[in-house]
Amino acid sequence: MLEPKVRISRRGAERLQGGHLWIYRGDVEEAPAALEGGDVVALVDGRGRFLAKAFWSARSKIALRVVTRDEEPVDEGFFAARLSAAVALRERAFGPDERFVRLVHGEADLLPGLVVDRYGDAAVMQTLVPATDRRKALLADLLANALSLRTVVERNDVRVRELEGLQQVKGVLRGEAPGPVEYREGEVRMRIDLLAGQKTGAFLDQRENHLRAGEYARGRCLDCFSYAGGFALQLARRAEAVTAVEMQAGAAGLLRENARLNRAANLEVVEANAFDYLRDRAEEEPAFDLVVLDPPAFAKNKESLPAARRGYKEVNLRAMQVLRPGGVLITASCSYHLSEEALEALVLDAANDAGKRVQVLERRGAGRDHPVLLGVPETRYLKSLFLRIL
Repeated sequence: MLEPKVRISRRGAERLQGGHLWIYRGDVEEAPAALEGGDVVALVDGRGRFLAKAFWSARSKIALRVVTRDEEPVDEGFFAARLSAAVALRERAFGPDERFVRLVHGEADLLPGLVVDRYGDAAVMQTLVPATDRRKALLADLLANALSLRTVVERNDVRVRELEGLQQVKGVLRGEAPGPVEYREGEVRMRIDLLAGQKTGAFLDQRENHLRAGEYARGRCLDCFSYAGGFALQLARRAEAVTAVEMQAGAAGLLRENARLNRAANLEVVEANAFDYLRDRAEEEPAFDLVVLDPPAFAKNKESLPAARRGYKEVNLRAMQVLRPGGVLITASCSYHLSEEALEALVLDAANDAGKRVQVLERRGAGRDHPVLLGVPETRYLKSLFLRIL
């Protein structure tokens, strides 16, 4: 089958040659009028030479997302092969027995607009663009059959879909409702809700950072924006006492349940706004030996970056003020629009205001199941700094 041809500008072609998979609408020079969102098209340059095949988006500023640079059919066999390659990478990284892992990381796995997290015999899928949304039944079948899954859930209740003209929805695509799911991060048991929890139920991108943070724990520790306790529960294994601050009542309840599950009697859950909590504690003598800041993305887009910078600086400044000398600050940002360099600059600015000096102990990112595709910087969104406050 011959795909409709879309001619792109020289600038768009150079972007592809540089390794990126996105073509913006301003670089589309000619496209058939009958194209619908989710169609697969052939990209050509000004001379009509084939460049790649891509998903077409009718509404987004990102008009095209490249899926292959080869003249091959983008059919069921194509998606089965791409899913198989993604699964094989995780098996190589973690071993064949790892059943709690991100299986597909969108563009980084050459499957734009598709995210799949596996939780045992359940998988949570996000189809974020029309092309994957139109094919979600096929993708759910391929996943269920390849991995012998009991259920496949869609968590398409994310605002980014609205940029594509897609509605926010969630529910069960295959099998039965998953109910509460339990998995392990090292020795810690975590209970989550795939349909009602944040993201796909857990923050798998921080899993390896959770474990690493636990190695630094001692004395009194504070975990802000705690959600289900990924950081707090690791800290509690070594610390004398841990305070976990979570604003949402549902998440705080899940955190308390996970604390009981792990018999973490030294973990206190405080339902409060983390900014308010830190501001109040900053008026007292420094009381903590380690603080974790893992806030939601403050910068959803470029326009929100100035306000996000102020938020990141504020929360890091207050964290430094509640830390004892020599204390460890673990600070993270999942805002792609805030670079690692910008985060470090904000931390330095906060340190100068607080009259502190800061050592960088480690620079970390998302776990190995969240690969980064060179040429597509958007696939590297999570930044995590492990710091010592002097």
